Amino acid sequence: MTTTLKELQKAEEKAALLFQEIEKRQLIRAGRTEKEVNTDIFELAEKLFGIQKYWHKRIVRAGENTLHPYDENPPDLTIRKDDILFIDFGPIIEEWEADYGRTYVMGADPYKKQLAVDSERIWHKANEHFKNNPEITGAQLYEFCVELAARHDWKFGGPIAGHLIGYFPHEKLETEVKTNYIHPENHTPMNQIGADGALRHWIIEIHLVDSHKKIGSFFEQLAGF
Repeated sequence: MTTTLKELQKAEEKAALLFQEIEKRQLIRAGRTEKEVNTDIFELAEKLFGIQKYWHKRIVRAGENTLHPYDENPPDLTIRKDDILFIDFGPIIEEWEADYGRTYVMGADPYKKQLAVDSERIWHKANEHFKNNPEITGAQLYEFCVELAARHDWKFGGPIAGHLIGYFPHEKLETEVKTNYIHPENHTPMNQIGADGALRHWIIEIHLVDSHKKIGSFFEQLAGF
């Protein structure tokens, strides 16, 4: 099936509604473990939207676990009252993939709040750069994201800055196939037509870290509009 932006946008809208319900129902609270929050979100997604399948592992990370990129599997932590935490879920909605990530700050720490705000701010700058440069390669956009992070006095925490998204299952995201990622070794234009003859669509993800303070933030969603 040919990927269409309209269907991907619909899937993302439901993912956004799920995240709104997570906040409304206060599933993220001090004293709860990452695993408990993850399980509750899974059950809520099925109850509200009938979501049962995910195309990648569900991530809830708090405290120093926010330093870890996607591929790692740090031990389960308990959320503290002054914590920073991010959620990264990739639900399959009517066979279309969504990928949605947000950061939450439990207390009033201005430094953590700035870290969370900057991941969203940098995402929008990266997305504008992507839209304004139709010939941009994955490597060029990755480099731009790294530079943006440094300009805001953070370190870019991920080995990638995003990936393809589509109708499930989209092009297999094997690590060695760099053209599927916003990756420093992807020298293919991101707007190149895919194997199915249709325009490919992308997720941009921004992972910022402060290694000294052992905290990070994360923001991701569908790019290009």
